[in-house]
Amino acid sequence: MTTYKHTVGGANYVFEDLRTLMARATPLRSGDCLAGVAAATAEERVAAQMALAAVPLRRFLDEAVVPYESDEVTRLIMDTHDAEAFAPVAHLSVGDFRNWLLAEDVDAATLSALAPGLTPEMVAAVSKIMRNQDLILAAKKCRVITRFRNTIGLSGKMSTRLQPNHPTDDAAGIAASVLDGLMYGSGDAVIGINPATDNVPQVIRLLEMLDAIIQRYEIPTQSCVLTHVTNTIQAIERGAPVDLVFQSIAGTEAANRGFGIDLAVLGEARAAALSLRRGADFDGVMGDNVMYFETGQGSALSANGHHGCDQQTIEARAYAVARHFKPLLVNTVVGFIGPEYLYDGKQIIRAGLEDHFCAKLLGLPMGCDVCYTNHAEADQNDMDVLLTLLGVAGCNFVMGIPGSDDVMLNYQTTSFHDALYVREVLGLRPAPEFDAWLAYMRITAGGADFRLADSLSPAFQRVLENAA
Repeated sequence: MTTYKHTVGGANYVFEDLRTLMARATPLRSGDCLAGVAAATAEERVAAQMALAAVPLRRFLDEAVVPYESDEVTRLIMDTHDAEAFAPVAHLSVGDFRNWLLAEDVDAATLSALAPGLTPEMVAAVSKIMRNQDLILAAKKCRVITRFRNTIGLSGKMSTRLQPNHPTDDAAGIAASVLDGLMYGSGDAVIGINPATDNVPQVIRLLEMLDAIIQRYEIPTQSCVLTHVTNTIQAIERGAPVDLVFQSIAGTEAANRGFGIDLAVLGEARAAALSLRRGADFDGVMGDNVMYFETGQGSALSANGHHGCDQQTIEARAYAVARHFKPLLVNTVVGFIGPEYLYDGKQIIRAGLEDHFCAKLLGLPMGCDVCYTNHAEADQNDMDVLLTLLGVAGCNFVMGIPGSDDVMLNYQTTSFHDALYVREVLGLRPAPEFDAWLAYMRITAGGADFRLADSLSPAFQRVLENAA
């Protein structure tokens, strides 16, 4: 095992392995202090960051931070690594890689081709030596596009998940929130419900309700009930109209076991959803991104499955799990777990930018639930800052919830108005198919011209032509 050393202010710092070096180099956050892996002083953190900057990227292929023999996520990362894609940066150190990412001639096409050659540990490492503006600039260059019934992730677009949760799953309450969100232009990423009652019959009732709304008004979007993946498999077996399969995921086998999942069950769920063939026709190709994953820094520590790693590195490893299943959406619920992991607004903002950068660099269609719990040292002004920064960074989607207050999950997030704000201030639009639908329904004025929207899928163009 290689040791890593650096001297700061006359003091010599030694880090016994790559896992320790990564943890000590991480910007301060409460979860790493709770786990006992954080740097003891700011000087130690600087020493670790400088030592990390000198580590060759190839080192991450030789030294696993979580053992290969005992962790299927590590095996997935190593066994699917694309050496040919990695070749353009294989000679670089972590510090050199940062400079390379920020170079003007590194563009979206270059980063897209590189993504299969990067491991989560590589992108986590480089994020630890980057300023917030570096994370924003590099992520802005990435473009990850996915499709089911519409097209998410195009340049100049920001989508929203319409989240019409209700504390008793009341149909009228959910329908009112859906209507409210649609009238504010929310819901192009997905109309997704966190069910208060998590059983298969209730899941099917909610799926049928959402499907009826989408079909009745011919809305070019998709639905999802955020139940456990095994419930969704059962719902599919019972004939339910499932668009997207949801699951919370983490970056180690042990943490995923705490969620009641493994890679095999995720593969089974994806195959079941694809068998329904509910995606739209995009020039003869069915929209086949059928998975929706959520993540969050700290979940592995909660499950005692972090293997002594810092929470941000483990979070990045969750993105390797997501990438393997070609999702439509991935969402870091950044401040949801609480101040035990991200103490205040500053830590939440930093974590949101890190998560978005790492996921985009790995080729994921990344969104962010810009949120906090009421016992965190954060407020809505902090969320305004993170929302704006993510909009600048090219985040694929954010949440849209009535009044920014989720009355079922009891946390604070972004409202329909917040999504309108960030679209207006940054000149962003919804997904093109949804934008055209909003214009056709006269919900928006001066929106996309549905008669000329040549970027729409042929199926949706036929819908609009028939309606006209």
